[in-house]
Amino acid sequence: MEIEQAQKLWQPEPGWLNTASYGLPPDPAWTALQDALAAWRIGSTSWEGWGESVQRSRTAVAGLINVADSDVAVGAAVSQILAPVAAALPAGATVVVPDVEFTSNLFPWLVQEGRGVTVRTVPVDGLADAIDADTDLVAFSLVQSADGAVAAYHEIVAAARAHDALVVVDATQACGWLPFDGSRADVVAVGGYKWLMNPRGTAYAYLAPALRERLRPDAAGWYAGRDPHASYYGPPLRLADDARRFDISPAWFSWVGAAPALELVAEIGVPAIREHNVALANRFLAGLGRPPGESAIVSVDVPDAEQRLAAAGIRAAVRAGRIRASFHLYSTEADVDAALTALTG
Repeated sequence: MEIEQAQKLWQPEPGWLNTASYGLPPDPAWTALQDALAAWRIGSTSWEGWGESVQRSRTAVAGLINVADSDVAVGAAVSQILAPVAAALPAGATVVVPDVEFTSNLFPWLVQEGRGVTVRTVPVDGLADAIDADTDLVAFSLVQSADGAVAAYHEIVAAARAHDALVVVDATQACGWLPFDGSRADVVAVGGYKWLMNPRGTAYAYLAPALRERLRPDAAGWYAGRDPHASYYGPPLRLADDARRFDISPAWFSWVGAAPALELVAEIGVPAIREHNVALANRFLAGLGRPPGESAIVSVDVPDAEQRLAAAGIRAAVRAGRIRASFHLYSTEADVDAALTALTG
């Protein structure tokens, strides 16, 4: 599906430049969610149909990041799905993390310091060089939330492999617009409510098979069972043999809205989405006299920018004292030009 055709499936109010905070649902996702809510209100259906959206979502995300769906666990938030990885680190382990990392991929490691885990923070552009023989795990965002910086994924992975360190990637600000091969990492965590345009409350984790053997599914419940529908009551422990053993019981309506959005992203294609998004970001940068970049997220320092954009009805974010603008499928050149007029007029 071409971008121009796909854009007809969104209904944004002009001026939304804040997908890095949350993405907007396409019509198929919005309609599916409304139908489910209407059925819930009157009790006209059972829940199993809603639950089928979880597997559809898992399969779609696996395809987007080039991994098997049997290696993808589902959860509710990035920090929650990283918790068993952090808990499995041995006492005395060293974790290397960028110094500007979003805390969902920082606090899970820091809370382990009480049992002897060391967390070392370094500048993001020096991350690959900071990995050494003492590094047990490197954790980083593929795209930084604060300013849109794209990590040197291949270089970081190569440095980690050279020192037998695990690689944990938070792809929340990347998955859905930036093509990458998730199978090169040991863990890829993704919050679904930004570039994947899911309702909030969905998250995904690629967990490499070799790593899963070292993890304990402390949050296991019926949904982590080999057959969830035969796991409602009583022993023995009978968990799934694959990544599903790390699943948590799904918040149905979030997943009902997730599956159609993800399938639409897959149909359009991430390379085409990247081309569209980055072109708009670079149009914005050029209008401000800045050099082009390679990200769908840009961060700029313009005097009184927050007030100027708000007065023009442009919705962006302020991060680290700078305006952060983010561009996605439903963003247009008219959105960019309206923002530029507000900032330079």
